[in-house]
Amino acid sequence: MNREEVVRDLFIDRGVTLSVAESCTGGALAARLVSVPGASQYFSGGIVAYFNDIKQRVLGVPNDILDRFGAVSKEVVECMAEGAVKVFRTDYSVAVSGVAGPSGGSEDKPVGTVWASIVHKDGNIISWTFHAPGDRVAVIKYSVNEVLESLSRIA
Repeated sequence: MNREEVVRDLFIDRGVTLSVAESCTGGALAARLVSVPGASQYFSGGIVAYFNDIKQRVLGVPNDILDRFGAVSKEVVECMAEGAVKVFRTDYSVAVSGVAGPSGGSEDKPVGTVWASIVHKDGNIISWTFHAPGDRVAVIKYSVNEVLESLSRIA
């Protein structure tokens, strides 16, 4: 059974819903979630918020948080996930933001740096960072797999 099937079964069995807020994965996470039958029973939808402007207007990420910490940060992914829980009215939301490359990296946040956060509507938050190896396509794929694996453990 693949990761998206495990997530689907866990969420359906527990009667909980999920939404996503994606930046660096550009919709790849949502695509994986809906690639298996039954996704409509628990997956409400997603927002691809690539521009900071969308993170602010649609997901409610405060401008000062973006300015202070940058889009690839714990603080921003937590705000993105909290915003998605509100927009979609789901039990859980997961957000992911990172530097997919090949450019855009810095000394503090090299290419492959990714932050993710899973938020429950009651306010519980799990956030983590990881380094995804490889080129842009590999970073996106690795990030989606990492998030799916984490979702399969918390649902």
